[in-house]
Amino acid sequence: MSPQLTPGAPAPNFSLPDASGKPVSLADYAGRQVVVYFYPKAATPGCTTEACDFRDNLAALQGGGIEVIGISTDPQEDIAAFAKDFELNFPLLSDLDHTTAQAWGAWGEKKINGTTLIGTLRSTMVVNGDGTVESAEYNVNAEGHVARLRTKLGL
Repeated sequence: MSPQLTPGAPAPNFSLPDASGKPVSLADYAGRQVVVYFYPKAATPGCTTEACDFRDNLAALQGGGIEVIGISTDPQEDIAAFAKDFELNFPLLSDLDHTTAQAWGAWGEKKINGTTLIGTLRSTMVVNGDGTVESAEYNVNAEGHVARLRTKLGL
């Protein structure tokens, strides 16, 4: 299990390809607040619920000055299909070797239907414009997560 981030810590930088193959880095968002969320697998029920919830709330988040980035270990083709199929309007990034997930504490042991696996932990971090972590939540529930996040952010 990788160490989890805590408020006030510097957010680890990354440069990962988006659905079109264009590299996107955290540094691209310098000076802006950004939600970085990790999801286990594109187009699965929980990940679809969460992604569509971010999609449907993106205008309110951006109205509050907050951008959104989703990261998974899916290959670029899978995130491209996911983004297209569900009309996702924010960057999805491919972390094939899970290096970024590990650096952000979003890679580790989890239980699915009684079976223990190693993989992406559904996690959401809010990063301030200065690159520090404002909040870090691990093993979040996809259902209602964005509404709770908006409340926490005062939006």
